[in-house]
Amino acid sequence: MSATDSTATRPGDATWQPKLVALDIDGTLLRWMDSPATGSEGVSGVPGEELSDKVRDAVRRAYEAGAHVVLSSGRSAHSMTGIADLLGLPAEDAERLWIVASNGAVVLRYPPLDVVHEETFEARAAVEKILERRPNVLVAVENRGIGYRMNRPFPAGELGGGENVIATVEEMVAEPVSRVIIRDPDATPEDFLELGRELGLHGIDYVVGYTAWLDLTPVGVSKASGLAYVCDELDLEPADVLAIGDGRNDIEMLEWAGRGVAMGNAPDEVQAIADAVTAHVADDGAALELSRWF
Repeated sequence: MSATDSTATRPGDATWQPKLVALDIDGTLLRWMDSPATGSEGVSGVPGEELSDKVRDAVRRAYEAGAHVVLSSGRSAHSMTGIADLLGLPAEDAERLWIVASNGAVVLRYPPLDVVHEETFEARAAVEKILERRPNVLVAVENRGIGYRMNRPFPAGELGGGENVIATVEEMVAEPVSRVIIRDPDATPEDFLELGRELGLHGIDYVVGYTAWLDLTPVGVSKASGLAYVCDELDLEPADVLAIGDGRNDIEMLEWAGRGVAMGNAPDEVQAIADAVTAHVADDGAALELSRWF
């Protein structure tokens, strides 16, 4: 699909307007920083820190029109609240926002940050299998509300803000966790896609990012499952949802939503499953899609 394909409305309902807008953050609301390897538009794995005015204004219009705006990201909970602040959400004295964090494993309300739902899993066996094949990978688990525990420092900016501490892998996976991050700055995304296929991680789901970044999550847990929890609380249906995203971890969300829109910078497999494709994040594609409805 091309950016022009996103003019289509839902079949048979030209008056449809989203009641809930689910928004990925990195690569959707925030542009990726330039890759040091190319010096230009390569994906670095590190998001920028500023929202464009067009994106902020479009999100605000949706919110002010009465839609529930739900940030839905692979980020940890503590690194998502600052994005809500940049958007100026929620309005003063308004209902607290819903936020879906950690690829759907954590659902929270804000402000203040209050985790209302969390899915966890036993990650030790899977992590041990990965380390057998790639003993030098970086490993991190969320230290909820604080930052991350990691076996060694990650490349600057990749884990976002918060307090990150060094710990052994054994300590990190001794108890159930909501998410494990595996990172290898010397590998490629294709390497990690092959690794996931080779390992056959039973009982665990995984998703590969733009870089050699592997997220391990409880089986059946995704942004779609986190958003389904929110919809149940709000008495809404998937058909009421407009979702916009750019990553492989957005596929379930885009398939689940009444209208799932991929960013123009999304990988081909993400664009292929979407109902429509909007413009590149550098061209404020999220704002273009939101402006069709609000």
